[in-house]
Amino acid sequence: MTDCMLLPRPTEFQALAENWEPAGGSKIIAPAELEPEAALLAEYLSAATGREWRIDSGKAAAGDVILEAADLVAAANWPSEHYRLRVAADGIRLTGDTPQAVARGVQVLRQMLMDSSEGRLPGCAIDDKPLCRWRGMHFDVSRHFFTVSEVCRLLDLMALHRLNVLHWHLTDDQGWRLEIKRYPRLTEVGSRRAYTLRGSFYARPRRYDDTPHGGFYTQEEIRTVLEYAARRRILVVPAIDMPGHMQAAVAAYPELGNYPERRHEVRCIWGISSHILFPGEETIAFIENVLQEVMELFPSPYIHLGADEAAKAEWEECRRVQERMAELGLRSESELQSYFIRRIKNFVCRHGRRIIGWDEVLEGGISPEEVIVSWRNPECGEEAMARGFETIVCNAYYAYLDYCQGNPETEPLNIGGDLPLEKAYQLEVFPAGATPEMTEKILGGQGQLWTEYIADQDQLDYMAFPRGCALAERLWTPAVHCRWEEFQTRLRHHLGRLDRLGVKYRPLD
Repeated sequence: MTDCMLLPRPTEFQALAENWEPAGGSKIIAPAELEPEAALLAEYLSAATGREWRIDSGKAAAGDVILEAADLVAAANWPSEHYRLRVAADGIRLTGDTPQAVARGVQVLRQMLMDSSEGRLPGCAIDDKPLCRWRGMHFDVSRHFFTVSEVCRLLDLMALHRLNVLHWHLTDDQGWRLEIKRYPRLTEVGSRRAYTLRGSFYARPRRYDDTPHGGFYTQEEIRTVLEYAARRRILVVPAIDMPGHMQAAVAAYPELGNYPERRHEVRCIWGISSHILFPGEETIAFIENVLQEVMELFPSPYIHLGADEAAKAEWEECRRVQERMAELGLRSESELQSYFIRRIKNFVCRHGRRIIGWDEVLEGGISPEEVIVSWRNPECGEEAMARGFETIVCNAYYAYLDYCQGNPETEPLNIGGDLPLEKAYQLEVFPAGATPEMTEKILGGQGQLWTEYIADQDQLDYMAFPRGCALAERLWTPAVHCRWEEFQTRLRHHLGRLDRLGVKYRPLD
């Protein structure tokens, strides 16, 4: 490997003259705290060499693979992911600051092994660490449901690209996907819609199928996904959107709506529903009970509450809502939304967690303890940073992977927009001219997989890759090392790895 063919590109890479060849007695040396990393590496080595690999905690011999971490305690909040990898004739040594760092280095070895013949690896020395702490993929399973195995497959592909956060969008107007034992109708009713829009949301007349669409994850299935993610040191952040994007919940429990005497179905078309939660004490108690179960399931220090695209027409016309505003001394429906989110935020914070919201929450009175996901435009992100909010950047112009990636006349049906591969590679998480104080507030960024027009795994692959490869590099690799022409060379090589994993990515133009 005279040239670096890894993706994302490491910060520092040096080719060495001598290569490593696995011997019959070669083994993995790792402490018990690195068992997840050692077990995964054993799988990768076994696939490459055709034999089982033993994991030992004893003394290393020539030719062994050594895993070690300076701090063996897996820190919960943005630990260092700085790793150093040396591949030479006398063996392989992967050293990380933390178990998370070792996990990233294991995925680098995985890429090298996928290129190898019988497990032989070219000599190299790598010293590497990520640009961003939060390197995420947002995945909407509400519009179209994806099975546990499909979610785990996406997690595995994220790990391959050194992404470390799955932002899991579990509820919306078109389906509630998470079992809540206290409220069984959320999944009995809210997880299933009667039919689904076919074709573009903007086409007239609209067309529909006649097939009910549904599915949800039991709490045991959620634990399966979380365990799979944890073994790859990936954080899973649950997203329960509110007070809008709640029509599925209102369909299950009409008393949550502004007009409890009315009955609604789970939304069968895309777009923004006008049916939002009634902001009363009973609704707040419902949300707190739901989030209690969510926090018991998910160890994530963050809970995403959304707070975006909340249509307020019902609040404006509903007498009960207006009386509630007068009772609270609020002057506008926007203030009412801020009040609602603050109440829920305080509950979440009392349980030692932090909330995340889309950048619309900047329009109300919120506090800098919240984390902002900046999606609408770069100015929203800069405003959030300037006001002291930790910020995650997923600007729609560069990071929305449901956008069209070529000629609309020849691309599969999609939500629209324009995001070819080269544009995705232009994502800038750190804005030009940002002060050091603003830069410190940037957690990182993420790609966005909204699934209105992504109905199955093959279409998910097509929309997520190779643009997801480009975003992964911009979130890991310092901008000084990000060169479009050189990236294309490495990407063409990397697509061979995706071929071997059965990924149905969009071919390069």
